[in-house]
Amino acid sequence: MQKLFKDRKVLITGAGNGIGAAIAEHLAQLGATIALIDFNCDLLVAKHQELADKGYHVTSFCADIANYEACQAAYEYFYNEIGFIDTLVNNAGISPKHQGHAHKIWQLSPEEWQRVVDVNLNGSFNLIRILVPQMIKHKFGKIINTSSVAANAYLPVVACHYSATKAAIIGLTRHLAGELGIHNIHVNAIAPGRIETPMVLEVGNQVNQHVIDDTPLGRLGSSTEVAKVVEFLASNDSSFVTGQVIDIAGGWLMR
Repeated sequence: MQKLFKDRKVLITGAGNGIGAAIAEHLAQLGATIALIDFNCDLLVAKHQELADKGYHVTSFCADIANYEACQAAYEYFYNEIGFIDTLVNNAGISPKHQGHAHKIWQLSPEEWQRVVDVNLNGSFNLIRILVPQMIKHKFGKIINTSSVAANAYLPVVACHYSATKAAIIGLTRHLAGELGIHNIHVNAIAPGRIETPMVLEVGNQVNQHVIDDTPLGRLGSSTEVAKVVEFLASNDSSFVTGQVIDIAGGWLMR
């Protein structure tokens, strides 16, 4: 396989499983050095070992990205290990469920609202804020944020805090694309629909079938399909693409 990402250094959050793990493996296959962050240390250690056993260049740090100091510690560790990180994939996100269902707004506790905001939105800010100065210094950077189709339409399987944070990610992405373009830093977002991950499968087949029935392609997406879109946005092929949001939803938003 051609090493399209040779000499590239990519930091991926929420990389212990699901979409983040798929992105990590896909870009590692293409020659990138991968830095992994996840707050689930057991999942992170297992994924790190799996990638290392395959001969990929990988390093990892267990941290809660909602905590700025933890993000700073992770960055310093990675910088000492692999040097300048040119690509950031803000993949980590949470969507709490209660017996398989999302709470309505009158059921939400302020603590749950704040936790989702802290992880889904503030976590992305934390790492962007920390990595961007070095990207400016090197006059190059790729930032890929993870939004969702829930940012643009009512999706009953998630709560309002998830939709609100994913909509905010789109605003953050577009603003930063304008702010950072002069420094040759590209900022884009992906907006997955229902992707076959542990978080999606935990709601049960009946709920997911409703989404499948409303999806023109008639199925759930795969993490690998998401990873290939990230590949494009992280690659030199997207050298004139910034401030964009790419839906990966099988046509769901066309309904």
